[in-house]
Amino acid sequence: MPTDGTGPALPPQLALNRNKTAEEVLADLNKSPLFMTEMEENDDIAALQALAYEGTALENAADFKERGNECFKVKGYKDASEFYGKGIAVLFVEERKRAHGEITKHPETGEPDSEDEIRQQKEMLEAMYVNRAACHLEMQNYRSCWTDCAAALRLNPHNVKAYYRSGKALLAVDRIEEADDVCARGLAIEPENKALRGVADGIIKRAATLNELKRKAAEREAKKQRRALLLKTAIAARGIKMRTTEQPPEMEDAKVRLLPDEDDPSSELAFPTVLLYPLHLESDFIKAFHETHSLEDHLGYIFPLPWDKEGQYTLAGVTCYIETKEGGLIKMGKKVPLLKVLSGGKVEVVDEVVRIFVLPTAKAEGWVKEFKEKRAAERGERK
Repeated sequence: MPTDGTGPALPPQLALNRNKTAEEVLADLNKSPLFMTEMEENDDIAALQALAYEGTALENAADFKERGNECFKVKGYKDASEFYGKGIAVLFVEERKRAHGEITKHPETGEPDSEDEIRQQKEMLEAMYVNRAACHLEMQNYRSCWTDCAAALRLNPHNVKAYYRSGKALLAVDRIEEADDVCARGLAIEPENKALRGVADGIIKRAATLNELKRKAAEREAKKQRRALLLKTAIAARGIKMRTTEQPPEMEDAKVRLLPDEDDPSSELAFPTVLLYPLHLESDFIKAFHETHSLEDHLGYIFPLPWDKEGQYTLAGVTCYIETKEGGLIKMGKKVPLLKVLSGGKVEVVDEVVRIFVLPTAKAEGWVKEFKEKRAAERGERK
């Protein structure tokens, strides 16, 4: 990645560490990146203390490492991970003993492990953590990848492979700041490392992409809020009463809206509307009944009804009603604009749906009487 000012800007953490020495960056190792402080001891490893292997811990671990390497070469990442894990477990037990003040010894001679033996054990353990991290990266087990890298870095904070693999894993799950931090630490050790530079470029690109996505999401939310306010203002200005119940019907994308332009306050209100034919238990749905439309505008194309074998439902032969807030009915003229009906204060739109009853005129009076008796009985029961 260019460093002469002509390339893309460095991510924040890379820029922050640009002029620091490797020692200064490494002294900061455990302060900021979350993954560096997420190490957890695996209690299952303690069970391996009871296992009896022939040879020294280093020899057994080396054998597991070799088997893991063979599996990795043929892309057997799961098997490789398991072999590395066994090698890690063998050496981890030795490390934990020393951490608890115990002296680790040669299994045959009983002699304390030499400094050289201990150093080789740590180097082997570090290598297998990084190798298992590579397996996890290939299998997309990203958290396991960066925790293995963290374990390697605790043993050797100069391990550039651990920085690289943990950076890739963190970037893969959009933990951009942490990926940035890890990459910066690796580049402080090897500024020209091409693999790390590639991750750094990926961080820059992904950060820009995420920022753009956030910007667009914020724009969408602002637009949504603005439209909601415009709609609310339009409804209030017209004196239309609205109410929502606890279980509104599933309407998909049908809703009260301003048309033709939801962002234009001069647009008309349009309401999802159900035409109910109670005598035949049928209905029709109108997705957008404009406030300036009348029943005549819609009944003109809805009639004749396919199920009306007797021909009772005609534009001239039906009477329509809409329920009031109090549970009564008012007749709705077929030429009257919807707004005039809704803005009178007597009607309320429930769950954003206008409900209109359509009846053959000859049978309307009897149905109205029945409807009122039923509502009166319901009110009596509520009392």
